[in-house]
Amino acid sequence: MPTVHTSKPGYFGKGSVETAKAAGPDEGPIRRSAITSDRLVTQPFEGIETVYDIVEYATRTHGTRNALGWRDVVDIHEEEKEVKKFVGGKEVTETKKWKYFQLSDYKYINFIELKEAVSEIAGGLVEIGVTSDDVFNIYAQTSVNWQLMAHACGSISTTIATAYDTLGESGLTHSLNEPECVGLFTNAELLPTLHNVLSNTPSIKFVVYDGEPSTHLVSNIKAVRESIKVFSLDELRSLGKSKPTEPLKARLPKPETMACIMYTSGSTGPPKGVCITHANLVASVGAVYMLLGHHLTYDDTYLAYLPLAHVLEYIVELIMLFVGMTSGYGRVKTLTDASVRKCKGDLAAFQPSIMVGVPAVWETIRKGIVAKVNAGGAVRKSVFNGAMSLKKNSVPVLAQVADSVVLKNVRAATGGRLRITLSGGAALSHETQKFLDTALVMILQGYGMTESCGMCAILPPELMRYSSVGLPVPSIEIKLLDVKEAGYLSTNKLPQGEVCIRGPSVTKGYYKRPDLNNDESIFTKDGWFRTGDVGQWNEDGTLSLIDRVKNLVKLQGGEYIALERLESTYKACNYVGNICVHASPDAKQPIAIIIPHEVHLRHGLQNVSGMDSSRSLPELCHDPKVAELVLKECNAIGKKNGFKSMEILQAVILTPEEWTPENGLVTAAQKIQRNKIAKEFAKEIEQVYKEQ
Repeated sequence: MPTVHTSKPGYFGKGSVETAKAAGPDEGPIRRSAITSDRLVTQPFEGIETVYDIVEYATRTHGTRNALGWRDVVDIHEEEKEVKKFVGGKEVTETKKWKYFQLSDYKYINFIELKEAVSEIAGGLVEIGVTSDDVFNIYAQTSVNWQLMAHACGSISTTIATAYDTLGESGLTHSLNEPECVGLFTNAELLPTLHNVLSNTPSIKFVVYDGEPSTHLVSNIKAVRESIKVFSLDELRSLGKSKPTEPLKARLPKPETMACIMYTSGSTGPPKGVCITHANLVASVGAVYMLLGHHLTYDDTYLAYLPLAHVLEYIVELIMLFVGMTSGYGRVKTLTDASVRKCKGDLAAFQPSIMVGVPAVWETIRKGIVAKVNAGGAVRKSVFNGAMSLKKNSVPVLAQVADSVVLKNVRAATGGRLRITLSGGAALSHETQKFLDTALVMILQGYGMTESCGMCAILPPELMRYSSVGLPVPSIEIKLLDVKEAGYLSTNKLPQGEVCIRGPSVTKGYYKRPDLNNDESIFTKDGWFRTGDVGQWNEDGTLSLIDRVKNLVKLQGGEYIALERLESTYKACNYVGNICVHASPDAKQPIAIIIPHEVHLRHGLQNVSGMDSSRSLPELCHDPKVAELVLKECNAIGKKNGFKSMEILQAVILTPEEWTPENGLVTAAQKIQRNKIAKEFAKEIEQVYKEQ
């Protein structure tokens, strides 16, 4: 598969170009992608104006090709493991049960069957009384049915609201109540959470589910209120199957129809509902098609596993539907062979050629490769490192041998066909991008947010480079605003400043939030959205991200440090599982709260004399010598990346406890909750600063 060549050298010209001079002294000129410098893209083709038009086009064009694939759960295997943890200062041993899925081979529906299913569900929704003024929530894991329900709602002008399937009761209550949802689609395993919030969500009349819940649970949901009606997805489809199609035609959406209220992950407060129209989504699809369409072929396959409640996955799947690429659904918990029983993991079973991931996924894959190499002994380790060195330095003949003999085994773990991957959602460390680019596959970076329909910039394969998020997508133009206090100026040799975006794929505002929509520090009067991200234009016309304006911290000496940039680099340390860099204004340097990567930490400690690496993780985390080792390794990576002395870590705090959406220390999209982590570790932070 990696022999497919789709590059067009020279296609992107100068990358990005100035299309208008700076409007004032504290900002830079407006730039657009060079290939569309004379216009902003609003659609992929004439006649495609709504998401439903994309579904119709895909059905006409791609017909009986496989559209969407999934795997059924054949069995669930339970295994018990003993886990040591500290409770009240004492070590206790707990027996935990771990569940592993046994899955079927992939099954598929084609594009014609997809449209039939969408029409039947839409007919069912109309039959039970869902109107175009209603909002219907989707609170479910990423799957074929998520998409069928979303497209059914879109085809009858019913707005969907999204909710992460990892949301707790308060988050779910908020995403049902704020838009006054008339109903929702969910999975059988999420019905208990829904049951707990239904008495506090009075607008809900319809509950649609897939899977097989107990009849007792369904009865309990119906009993919450007389007005609640419960349907399985199959029952809803049956209702719509025999109904005339005229009412559906009368309900078709317009470009300005609101397609979606997509909730942000809420890393700085309650989740905000971003209003996204059909026109916004179609412009985004058109822009990505213009930028990357030549790379998306019928020979390619796409593995879908990120949450569809996240705009990145939502828009990527819409693009794949448009180009006719087969998408196969997987789960984060079943991606690898090690995480399933009596079957292959999703990667090996589906063998994708294109994959999208967030930095946490790529960091996990890199650390998994390193752990496997380390476990193979000294000889295997030196062979692997030698192969990596040969390929990095492009040694004639030997680089090809290293790639086809040694590194081929690494690629086999991801199915053996991967040729293009995209990282988005946050910054990916230079170290990790370079490592995976050599050992596994080309990793491109992208930049976007819910407010931009997922895409602001993408790095095309033709312009491959590290630490860049690429070119402005053709539906967006960008300018930089000076951040004077931190020295980020549009007049710098490489222009820097806060990224502002404008164009047909950018939202006009947040749902029921006039306070934010009228705030000129977010939406300016001349149509710009201020992202809060600090960017830099590179000489090749691509954009790099430096940090968030809100994450710039002024230290004791008056210098600013960029917390997110530091985190993305320190995350490349093998001993780091997750990290939050913290700095007080009266500090000389930052510190870091770190969840160690247990496998790598134990492996590293085996080489330290007098150190017992077999102790429980909580014990290791409380050992100052272990913290010293982790600090030393992190700072070695910082120095390697050219960090200044005030960016080098002063100390680290190690914790064995995972950060999860349930304990509130990360969002549903796995973004760290900086303020909450600082509160959680306030005593430890205070102690560390006292000791320095």
